[in-house]
Amino acid sequence: MRTTELLAPTLREIPAEAEVISHQLLLRAGFIRRETAGVYTYLPLAMRVLKKINQIIREEMDRQGGQELLMPIIQPAELWQESGRWDVYGPELFRLKDRHNREFALGPTHEEIITALVRSEVSSYKQLPLLLYQIQNKYRDERRPRFGLLRGREFIMKDLYSFDRDYEGLQISYQKMHEAYTQVFRRCGLRFRPVEADSGAIGGSDTHEFMVLADSGEAVVLFCRKEGCDYAANVEKAAQVIVAAGHGEEPKLLSEVSTPGVHTVEEVSAFLNVTPQKIIKTLLYETEKEVVAVLVRGDREVNEVKLANALGCLHLKLSGADTVRSVTGAQVGFAGPVKLNVKIVADLEAATIVNAVTGANKDDTHLINVSPARDFSIDIVADVRMVQAGEPCPRCGEALIEAKGIEVGQIFKLGDKYSKALGAFYLDESGQSRPVIMGCYGIGVTRTMAAAIEQNNDKDGIIWPAAIAPFQVVVVPISVKEEQQMAAAEDVYNRLIAAGIEALLDDRPERAGVKFKDADLIGYPLRVTIGAKSLGSKQVEVRVRKTGEVLMIPNDELENRIGELLGGL
Repeated sequence: MRTTELLAPTLREIPAEAEVISHQLLLRAGFIRRETAGVYTYLPLAMRVLKKINQIIREEMDRQGGQELLMPIIQPAELWQESGRWDVYGPELFRLKDRHNREFALGPTHEEIITALVRSEVSSYKQLPLLLYQIQNKYRDERRPRFGLLRGREFIMKDLYSFDRDYEGLQISYQKMHEAYTQVFRRCGLRFRPVEADSGAIGGSDTHEFMVLADSGEAVVLFCRKEGCDYAANVEKAAQVIVAAGHGEEPKLLSEVSTPGVHTVEEVSAFLNVTPQKIIKTLLYETEKEVVAVLVRGDREVNEVKLANALGCLHLKLSGADTVRSVTGAQVGFAGPVKLNVKIVADLEAATIVNAVTGANKDDTHLINVSPARDFSIDIVADVRMVQAGEPCPRCGEALIEAKGIEVGQIFKLGDKYSKALGAFYLDESGQSRPVIMGCYGIGVTRTMAAAIEQNNDKDGIIWPAAIAPFQVVVVPISVKEEQQMAAAEDVYNRLIAAGIEALLDDRPERAGVKFKDADLIGYPLRVTIGAKSLGSKQVEVRVRKTGEVLMIPNDELENRIGELLGGL
């Protein structure tokens, strides 16, 4: 390919719409163009990267026995109603009607469609296990699309679904996909970590997210600092280690104290001269069924994902001031569990505090020496708080470290959630009907491209890992007007192509500085420069984008040396 034939419209200025570095660089380097919020056109350079990521994915899925198919984007509402997700998935589901007023959805995921397919085509244990996958556009009506390809409304995704006879088979399929995902992201040149996660709207039991570690990541990951301990979890899932706060302490006399104008934990702590660890914070939440009171230690925060799971609710929101006043009789800042007539959910830690400080459900008043076992009843005791860096690892006790990550893949054990709902059964060896046991496994293809940039860039532009770079080498003649330079550049370009190396010849009539800037911005792993010095010395100048190192390589060794260099990038 020659640059004069390539549609790669680079920009010198950072577009105002771009928030994170991958968004900025994908726009500036001519990879994508925005059509509307969260929807992009992928230009030729982006397509070359995406094809390489897709090829790596296909190879690793096929290696594990995966079979590729392609399912429809438009999905009938009836299947989603059968699974129970039509009303559960929420406003992110794009819904539409055809001319006959029949309802459909634009697929955000394909559990219903694939399960219906297996329901109609698989009837015997002899047809299992199956690993079926596709690479396709997905659609989610994000409330606030942002960060370019990291949170869009239309994106490309690989989704694979496993179908097994039993849970032992599911474990084998799950492990196969864990290994396959590890290989995919390793081959893409990414620094990543698989972490325990919450299954969210997909449902099921065990799940792991594959996180690319990057400062711009939206997700917070906690992992163990001890060598050899592989514990890592999304902050929504990270488990706490309980140390009983009131162990051996005798309950004292419950008392009411005046605390005029004292609302926050910090204010209460200072006013009553107690540590935040001695305060039980009471927060009211509303679900689709009821108002509940949630108790956490004063220095902790509620984990709403854990709380929703503990309650088994679909919708959850923090109550406003009017609801707080209606339920407690007091303004915000003075709620407490004593004599509170709603369901009470206590965090594991908060449930152990003896002689605590709580709100008194009366304005400008708190209670001291509150002890849960004596002074109020708890309906649910569960881990419902955020775990923080520095807390002990639940496996080995070492301190946890915090990092930010970008989720590029997730694997789920679905069990029989969808097969039972949609009637996907098979006959076992004895002729008994059993539900197919399922798993699902997704990789965000376009998100992986963006995550690679978030991890690999500098002030000059993108630094592509060689395996997914749009071109591996760019050949730059200093002056296209110099016939000898152009002839030498053409020769180098043709030799690299013949050697199976993806090369681009920058034959534009531009200044060398412009070509160098574009090469750095786009991020080609290697740049071969052909100038007067190259012609005279029988050596070729090769610059490594990642390190900035410049090498003078003998012309007759060029193909072999470039192949070696690419192998290390």
